[in-house]
Amino acid sequence: MSHALKEKVDARVSGVIAGDVRTSARLMRELDDDVPHARDVLRELHAHTGKAFVVGVTGNPGSGKSTLTDQLIAHWRKAGLTVGVVAIDPTSPFTGGAILGDRVRMQRHASDGGVFIRSLATRGHLGGLSRSTLDVVRVLDAMGKDIILIETVGVGQDEIEVTRAAHTSVVVMVPGLGDDIQAIKAGILEIADVFVVNKADRQGADRSVQDLRSMLELFRPSTASLQGAWADAPRGVAQSFGEDGWQVPILKTVATDGVGVSDVANVIENHRTHLKRCGDWKRRERDRARLEFMEALRERLIVGVLAELDAEQGQFDEILDRIAARKADPYTIADDLVSAKGIP
Repeated sequence: MSHALKEKVDARVSGVIAGDVRTSARLMRELDDDVPHARDVLRELHAHTGKAFVVGVTGNPGSGKSTLTDQLIAHWRKAGLTVGVVAIDPTSPFTGGAILGDRVRMQRHASDGGVFIRSLATRGHLGGLSRSTLDVVRVLDAMGKDIILIETVGVGQDEIEVTRAAHTSVVVMVPGLGDDIQAIKAGILEIADVFVVNKADRQGADRSVQDLRSMLELFRPSTASLQGAWADAPRGVAQSFGEDGWQVPILKTVATDGVGVSDVANVIENHRTHLKRCGDWKRRERDRARLEFMEALRERLIVGVLAELDAEQGQFDEILDRIAARKADPYTIADDLVSAKGIP
């Protein structure tokens, strides 16, 4: 890295750490667009991260994730906390960018300097996140945001990737959409730290809570000896304990009216306390580190191989033609390319 580039990188790092919105927003855009040298800034920022509490909000489309997120932002801002939001939106078929539906719903926070909202497009990335989600989370962390919310796109059964990126995972459901079956199919009974049955003013809300409670007790048997630990749980919170001793709460909300939102915020904070008390915080940090490292490694390997193929005129097209003509299979060619790079 040249001296001039090093000075430029250092200046941008200082700007992000100081919480400069323009510098941070530009860096996030460049990371999402994979602009050269943006990762040089991210490398320098890594040592300044690790202080934020990351909360994932996931659930089926139409469950009210964005409205609940908006209300949680307001709750935490009243408590004096700064909030960063990564809202994953579907990819526009015309521009390739985020449709920005979530940002529209959170418009009332646009002028609040203590809130930073960034919308990202999935761009074909599976798992409910965007390729650059973790990068943007790191920038928000370096900016000094106390709490970072990741709201997934709402793709249903492929949505569990957020649990590896967040400390606490909140799954939002609504009555009357067959969510109990979807919960089993998606495996969210195992990954949810907090369940929220939103739009609880609808008919069938109590049934949804009871169904979830029954399924949780089937998959996560209750531990009677731990009941006393949650004697002061908010009224109406269903109880089911996981193997780590955490009581998986099921709360009812009407997010459009702000009903039950404070209980959700309190339970999220209780989960953070639990993670640190039982030592699970370090394990989840390690899981996040593994996800970040694997994503970085996978990207470097793929980009490196493709760059070499592009450097040799027509080789990439030749490979595709051979595979399409059934003269070669993709698995053998991939193995040969990996072996050529000295990777066993």
